[in-house]
Amino acid sequence: MEHCHFCGNKNIKATYTQYTYKHNGKFLIIENVPCDQCEYCGEQYFNAKVLKQIENEFIAINSGQKKTAKQIIVPTESFEDLASA
Repeated sequence: MEHCHFCGNKNIKATYTQYTYKHNGKFLIIENVPCDQCEYCGEQYFNAKVLKQIENEFIAINSGQKKTAKQIIVPTESFEDLASA
């Protein structure tokens, strides 16, 4: 990658990040996902093969073909409920 398509910075580094995949109200959090990241604005770029692998993993988990290493409970709120509190 020559430069960040968001801010134009030319300093892009290869790193690892946490990626959250969401589909039909279900989530999968993947740790240590390889990406290229802009050193100025933090914009992240992912290889299509990596994203397809994450999608396939999500499908396998949600179809019961595979179990996750761990699960977490995530509380949710509507902003309207927060504003009226």
